[in-house]
Amino acid sequence: MDSIKSTIHEVLHGDKLFLLAGPCAIENEEITMQTAEFLTKLTDRLGIPYVFKSSYRKANRTKSNSFIGIGDEKALKLLGKVRSEFGVPTVTDIHESKEAEMAAEYVDVLQIPAFLFRQTELLQAAAKTGRVVNIKKGQFAAAEAMQFAAQKVVDAGNNQVMLTERGNMFGYGDMIVDYRNLIWMKEMGFKVIMDSTHSLQQPNNGSGTTGGLPQLIEPMAKAAVAVGVDGFFIETHPDPSTALSDGANMLPLHKMEDLLTKLLRVRESIS
Repeated sequence: MDSIKSTIHEVLHGDKLFLLAGPCAIENEEITMQTAEFLTKLTDRLGIPYVFKSSYRKANRTKSNSFIGIGDEKALKLLGKVRSEFGVPTVTDIHESKEAEMAAEYVDVLQIPAFLFRQTELLQAAAKTGRVVNIKKGQFAAAEAMQFAAQKVVDAGNNQVMLTERGNMFGYGDMIVDYRNLIWMKEMGFKVIMDSTHSLQQPNNGSGTTGGLPQLIEPMAKAAVAVGVDGFFIETHPDPSTALSDGANMLPLHKMEDLLTKLLRVRESIS
């Protein structure tokens, strides 16, 4: 679709603040389509290039009985439905090399999880699909390490790379954001995204359930705009309290308009 190509071009080459957002995981068709419709209309009105995000499968849950997904094919087809019905690009995570080609049939951006950003074969497989590759910075890594992850994609013949900051571990159960990372990754020549929800996680290995600080999403996001971030990754849900994955740090869907409006005002004030 022309609208999808146009949005991808804006994300990679434009100067507008862009957004990757949606529920953490594909839970069912109703939540997926409801969220996509709401965010498509909102971003159209605000003039924000938008990519719908949701994981078709959660491969990194703490407990074995945590929600993983509704089935790969069913979830990917829902991502494809969002793409066709709303004319917006889609993004999802992949965890193994063999997933890249399969997921690329339904999405425009393949996302490399932070835990896996050094996995050479995974990066190469994503690159070879020709899709945009969004690499999340490892929770244990410095910004400098990202140039080598990005170069693996470029060396595989794909220069459509984005880098995402999602905080660093601070002790065993908390995250911190070093805003210098946003600046340093931008200096590498790639679009840089701030993950405003995972950077506020509070991993709790004792209970097996990750906590979060969603009340800090707004000030943390404003600070990212102030240092020149290109786009945002925000997980959102109509009712985070009932979400099957990462509900503790997702932003309620009805709060997205207020947040995005404020971020655009900050961007305008510093431009």
